[in-house]
Amino acid sequence: MEYLVAKWLHVLSSTLLFGTGIGSAFHMLMASLAGEPRAAARVVRQVVWADWLFTTTTIIFQPLSGLYLLHIMQVPWTTPWVLWSFVLYGVAGVCWLPVVVIQIRMHRLADQAVARGEPLPPSYRRYLRWWVALGVPAFVAFVGIFWLMIAKPS
Repeated sequence: MEYLVAKWLHVLSSTLLFGTGIGSAFHMLMASLAGEPRAAARVVRQVVWADWLFTTTTIIFQPLSGLYLLHIMQVPWTTPWVLWSFVLYGVAGVCWLPVVVIQIRMHRLADQAVARGEPLPPSYRRYLRWWVALGVPAFVAFVGIFWLMIAKPS
């Protein structure tokens, strides 16, 4: 695959990863803060699906396409900006994995609240706080990766 196509796919994938993440996070946060169980259940279900469809596929594709680009450009993976990109990617991944579990639990809690005709339970809010606490460093890590990919500091 030629460089331009590989780079385009890498950028497209990163855009899909970041865009899905920020869009679904905003949507889920707003629905959760509103406290309406039916809306929360619906939105969290959609966010879980978005994670499986878009985030999972792009999270796998990104390092593979990045390594392929390094190979084409003959840039060693030990180059500092590359190493830092992988470190930040690891930070984001370590934050994302528990977030997936938290989202699934939040969805179950919201579904149960809807079935019982009750408000969202306090545990939903606790999970929401953890979800935000893990989402912030993941977001910052991805912003850092974007900067490293563009600036390629020496």
